[in-house]
Amino acid sequence: MQSVVDANAGGNFELERDLLIRATARSGRVRIFACLTTALVGEMQRRHDTWPVATAALGRTASVATMMAMMLKNSERLTVKIDGDGPLGQIWVEATPDGDVRGYVDEPHVHLPPNAIGKLDVGGAVGNGQLYVIRDTGLRDYYTSGSELQTGEIGDDFTYYFVRSEQTPSAVGAGVLVGTDNRPICAGGFIVQLMSGYTEADVAYVEQGLERVPSVTNFLQEHPSAESLLLTLCPDAQILQINDIHFRCRCSYERLSRVLISLGRAELVSMREQQGQAEIACHFCNNKYHFSAQMLDDMIEKLDQNA
Repeated sequence: MQSVVDANAGGNFELERDLLIRATARSGRVRIFACLTTALVGEMQRRHDTWPVATAALGRTASVATMMAMMLKNSERLTVKIDGDGPLGQIWVEATPDGDVRGYVDEPHVHLPPNAIGKLDVGGAVGNGQLYVIRDTGLRDYYTSGSELQTGEIGDDFTYYFVRSEQTPSAVGAGVLVGTDNRPICAGGFIVQLMSGYTEADVAYVEQGLERVPSVTNFLQEHPSAESLLLTLCPDAQILQINDIHFRCRCSYERLSRVLISLGRAELVSMREQQGQAEIACHFCNNKYHFSAQMLDDMIEKLDQNA
């Protein structure tokens, strides 16, 4: 375990590894997901040099996308796109059922004054727009659903999405506490859903749990544990699955070579003649890939052979 100093409160707490948990309660009529994503959000902040409001927006989106991916089959992949008209631009997060996650925000260097309650103004940074969820079945089939952003605060927007697009009454909470060094102190979230056949007693049970966690970040400051979050929301929950969460990108020289080749022969020849090389940065992980003159020549030759 790593001891972390809370720059805002001045206290210490033990940081557990990032985990994602799936559980049920009330004879299966309540479904719960909870996650701790502090290391994941920290890695995205490091790679993209996000400022606090961008860290919070991207981190909240990543936490919810990570939990939603656990609802899929093992061969599937989930992409969440937050398309707001605020200064952050678009937020993209991709996640798999086994806990691999990557993501980025268009404009990582955004600063806004605190909102009316003195918190990071994520809603103002995201703005108005649409939330999209894209499910890749792994068989070249893609299913897209979406809904309008409600507040831009991410948790509220996903709560609305589940009711609007999936007809599932849900409560979604996500939070990122950012320190004075721009690094996340804690991050995570939950999804609690009422499933088919739920009763008024089940609704009351969920509401009582939510009252015990009025703030995700406040809870995780004191209890940096996905399991503690889940069992506080639903004390008698039966845990069904626990996954580690990792930042993992699928980019490679091979994938980005295909991107270059897709530009066509004329564009490759122009790069070769004018720059003598090419460099591509992956949006998701910010890794940079250098392609030498010889590599460009090989691509051009390959296109000629296939013409």
